[in-house]
Amino acid sequence: MNQLVHFETPKPPAPELVKETGRTNDPARTMANILEVAIAEFSLKGLAGARIDEIAAATKTSKRMIYYYFGSKEGLYRAVLEDIYRRMRAIESGLHLADLPPVEALKKLVGFTFDHHHDNESFIRLVMSENMQRGAYLSQSKSIQGLNVPAIAAIQELYDRGVATGVFRTGLDPVDIHASISALTFFNVSNQHTFGLIFSQDPTSPEAIAKRRQNIIDMVLRFMLA
Repeated sequence: MNQLVHFETPKPPAPELVKETGRTNDPARTMANILEVAIAEFSLKGLAGARIDEIAAATKTSKRMIYYYFGSKEGLYRAVLEDIYRRMRAIESGLHLADLPPVEALKKLVGFTFDHHHDNESFIRLVMSENMQRGAYLSQSKSIQGLNVPAIAAIQELYDRGVATGVFRTGLDPVDIHASISALTFFNVSNQHTFGLIFSQDPTSPEAIAKRRQNIIDMVLRFMLA
């Protein structure tokens, strides 16, 4: 998941910012570094608790440079939300689901989603944070819907192939399938602490994680099988 974000037209640093920070010719790397640190800061403290000063110090930039690239604290937060979805979808597109039989493609997709969420708690925390904001900042994004179109298209493609070969039942909606996969793989990370305490279990043990992963794959598969 530690990919650098590639910006099509990164802003060159203003002359006064070049003098201030010593960064002269790699704005894309600077912006990617800021985003990396901002993901951790916003995921741990939320929009209200995050501090631009701390992000600037950790990236050896300045508040002025961060504001130059992202406009404001809210603009950086919005860029972080876009980035975490962009990263996930970029990896997802490399699964090559269309090359697999429908059932195997579905298993791979569910397993990938489970693994991604398990390995990226910051993603879960940021999505939870934005839901607490009722999607106020993500709704301002010009790219978020486009970023998620390929995810639904991939599910539609594998589902249609499964229906055509008689392995999947008819009448299912790809967005609903996506929602079901997301719900099952999201909960075991978002609620792991409270759930474990309430039921005196350790949902973070390797055995529990492996069992839960397989159970979720089985549940989604049985839901879709003809």
